[in-house]
Amino acid sequence: MQPRVVYVHGNGNKVRSELLKSQWDRALFGSDMADLSRMAYWAPARYDRPLPDFRLDPLDQGPSEIEETVASMEFEPPQEFVARTLDEARFEAGGVGPESTPGAGEPKDPLVDWLTEMTSLADTLAEMEDAGPSDIPLEALPLPATPRKAVFRLLVKHTFKDVHAYFFGGAGKTIRGVVQEALEGLDGAPLAVVGHSLGSIVAYEVLAEQGREVELFATVGSPLAITEVQDHLAKPPAVPAGVRAWRNASDLRDLVALDHTLRPEYAPPERVTDLLVTNDSHNHHGIAEYLGNPKVREPFQRIFSDVA
Repeated sequence: MQPRVVYVHGNGNKVRSELLKSQWDRALFGSDMADLSRMAYWAPARYDRPLPDFRLDPLDQGPSEIEETVASMEFEPPQEFVARTLDEARFEAGGVGPESTPGAGEPKDPLVDWLTEMTSLADTLAEMEDAGPSDIPLEALPLPATPRKAVFRLLVKHTFKDVHAYFFGGAGKTIRGVVQEALEGLDGAPLAVVGHSLGSIVAYEVLAEQGREVELFATVGSPLAITEVQDHLAKPPAVPAGVRAWRNASDLRDLVALDHTLRPEYAPPERVTDLLVTNDSHNHHGIAEYLGNPKVREPFQRIFSDVA
């Protein structure tokens, strides 16, 4: 049987499913893969309607969209941004958890440390990239620090709120169901699965539950190494039983993948390969730049080498 690949997209709203699948196909393979690829399109679980065709993903905006974002954003201090984002996430989750920012001695939201670290890194990275050349090779976007912060904080906000909804807002079962449906009927064919951002969490949990044979599991821009995320997985961290090889790629500047190594926590470690790659999208988290990286593409080209 011909090999198949199933994609699981990440945070934020997306264009319609067919177009999104084609975009991932072209980024990873250079051409549309027709029925050899499937998109586990879970965006409707969080968003009322798709983005207009060919509109940029709001988490990887171009210069004109950045200007609109800057005009609409409040640039409060980091601690205020964290508190407001947390309150919005709790509200969207139907009031799950404390109704206001916890005070001394009160329980903290389970993901708040991750939110705080992402926000701190976002502001630091914006300042570093604005300062020019340094010992760390950073892409110099043609933007001053304030627009950079807008891009990074937008990524932080969407990522945190979608992950919060997945774990605490009742969206998890529906989102996992979309992935389960995308995997139906693929038994016996060499199978590859790609998960981006929150999509890597969802794909991981479904594969861990099913134990199905997977030739290659690829995660990009994944938060699966984050302690606060691992604490809420349905099963303890481990390579899903049927996964033969797991390749995890991230950019050091990707705010979502604060911890870049899965190998120490997910046994058996010999099945896991952690890769540091360059992602020069506007927020260093963009999917097209991850899928187009030679280190990410190479094992897929091997699996699909005989496909015309």
